[in-house]
Amino acid sequence: MAIETLIIWLIPLPPFLAFFLIILFTNKNKMLSHGLGVGAAILSWLGSMFVIYKALTDDHFSAFEGTLKWLPIGESTDTWFSIGVMIDPLGATVLFFVSITIFMIFLYSIGYHNFGQPKGDKDQPGLPPHGATIKQGKGKSITVPSIEPLYARFFAFLSLFAFGMYLLVVSDNLLTMFVGWEIMGLCSYLLIGFWYGKKSARDAAIKAFMTTRIGDVFMLLGIVFLYTATGTLTFREIFTEETLAALAGAPAILGLSAAGAISLLLFIGTIGKSAQWPLHVWLPDAMEGPTPVSAMIHAATMVSAGVYALIRMFPLLTADFSGHGLTTAMSIIAFIGAFTALFAATIAVAQNDIKRVLAYSTISQLGFMIAALGIGAYVAAVFHLVTHAFFKALLFLGSGSVIHGMEHGVLHTGKHKVDPQNMFNMGGLRTKMPVTFWTFLIGGFALSGFPVITAGFWSKDEILADAWGNGHMVVFITLAIAAFLTAFYTMRQITLTFLGKPRTKEAGHAHETPWTMTVPLVILSVFAIGFGWVGIPEHFPVLGGILPNWFHNFVGHTLTHPPEVLKFDIVPLATSLVVALGGLGFGYLAYRNVKSPADDKLQISVLKNKWYFDEIYDFIFVKPAYWVSETLIYKWIDRGLIDGILHSFGTVIGFLGYSIRKYFDLKLINDFFSDGSARVTQWFGGRLQPIQTGHIQQYMLASLGLIIIIGGILLSLLVQ
Repeated sequence: MAIETLIIWLIPLPPFLAFFLIILFTNKNKMLSHGLGVGAAILSWLGSMFVIYKALTDDHFSAFEGTLKWLPIGESTDTWFSIGVMIDPLGATVLFFVSITIFMIFLYSIGYHNFGQPKGDKDQPGLPPHGATIKQGKGKSITVPSIEPLYARFFAFLSLFAFGMYLLVVSDNLLTMFVGWEIMGLCSYLLIGFWYGKKSARDAAIKAFMTTRIGDVFMLLGIVFLYTATGTLTFREIFTEETLAALAGAPAILGLSAAGAISLLLFIGTIGKSAQWPLHVWLPDAMEGPTPVSAMIHAATMVSAGVYALIRMFPLLTADFSGHGLTTAMSIIAFIGAFTALFAATIAVAQNDIKRVLAYSTISQLGFMIAALGIGAYVAAVFHLVTHAFFKALLFLGSGSVIHGMEHGVLHTGKHKVDPQNMFNMGGLRTKMPVTFWTFLIGGFALSGFPVITAGFWSKDEILADAWGNGHMVVFITLAIAAFLTAFYTMRQITLTFLGKPRTKEAGHAHETPWTMTVPLVILSVFAIGFGWVGIPEHFPVLGGILPNWFHNFVGHTLTHPPEVLKFDIVPLATSLVVALGGLGFGYLAYRNVKSPADDKLQISVLKNKWYFDEIYDFIFVKPAYWVSETLIYKWIDRGLIDGILHSFGTVIGFLGYSIRKYFDLKLINDFFSDGSARVTQWFGGRLQPIQTGHIQQYMLASLGLIIIIGGILLSLLVQ
């Protein structure tokens, strides 16, 4: 086994071991627990970097892979289901951003949960140190928390989360990939509801778990369908020309080929995991978990896994694609992606919670990737997946830094009714938290697609260019509008949070977070800018001739037939510039003087309430489900029918028991057999009592008489 393949097998192992070690042995020691978690993240990162280095330095790299026998199948002992690992150019690219973002999130989590923070701030002498008791007047006081009580558990769950994602990325087949998929579903439930003392956190965890299960059921059906049709779940065997041609030519249902039907079933799994419409409702509520969890879900693991799974199955999706007119499956995917991108962007413009803005932004950006896959822009989707992971991890961790700083302001003033996540309670944080501000600005500009200098510009522009160049005008226009709204709500967020003057005393007392939180922000901001330069189109003016389009050349060869490079067209470029700069400009002009929600003209009820989808789902699905469970099943079926039947049995059995006891037990057994035998014995005893005199002479005389009688009887029998 080559060293590269061995390392790939070992990459998921450190976080898996860290999970069990923390749960079983170190859960009482907070420093050792986070040491195990961060150490495991570092080891997996080092292994990933080694594999990626080997891939990049191999001139003829196609894949590192290896298999092992796992489960015997069929009656023959020679037939096994094999599992294996595989890192091809797509896997190496995903492994690159996954390992970096996971490492940064683990490091950030130490500072986020207050461990190892300074005992005070010389620049702000009024800032209370951790563990201090603050007097608030009228005999009241509050102790500043020094560390998260469930600190060790947090790192254990986070390690298991990382293991699930690593397992999914390195798997060479759909079955073990699905195992990693489901492990992440479990961890999302555990971590979204991490602060389970809050009802909102418990509800959000259940909502996420149940919603994603809908997609997972359909995905599992797709896996079963695929195995039934091909007899294998291994990517290499599925993506052969013969297998794909057979699936493309086999009719399934509703005019879909087998390839199209399987693709749509697998895609529903992506809809659930990546929170696309109509299963998008769980992701905004997932903000109830700690901010590092939000970053893990939105950038490093959960939602990225959904898009990655669809990208991995891209050859199956396009098996019956002729290059002229989208197939039915591709059209559905393109519609869902484009609609979700615009739909979520309209909601984001009216949200006031700093994390919820980013949550709807994630849904929208994932829609860009899904739409790109729907129109066949495979490389553009992968490119945006990577750049989005970096700048969205940066933004979520930056939002956590902002909230952390605001919470210190809340503790300082003692006014605990002030929401530290509401952007209208902020303002002026640019000077209070300079590192957080500049890194957040970089992430926001990357999300907006600020021209040339940000990674988001290059990846988003490539999606628009592919839509325009291949004649998908509806997708192009929809995504362009969504991109404008993205830049608008991003600048709204930056302006309300960092610019102007503090709108509350709490914002005035905010301060910069410790190095364990700011260092990951600085590192991620480098990737939010620099990674875009590896994918500059070859025909782009000036820069295209200087820097090669390494990303297209590397990832494009994951498929048998690399996609063609589009020629430069000024229309999508001009569109990218207009929507990015226009959205940023309008966002600043609209919110530079906004002081309160009353001044916000976009506080439209339908947008603020997320197009009432939660209320609609509550009316259509949740309340009927409660009625079915509480009234139909519990009250009528359980309490009425089943309990009625059981009570009837109880009545019958009670009657039978009473009858048996009265007539069989008491009359026959007790009176006749038990008491009757006693009375017979007593009667015989009474009759025999007179001969029990106690005189030995009488006993001997009776015995002699008995012997004579018996002897006479025997003698008479012998004579006869």
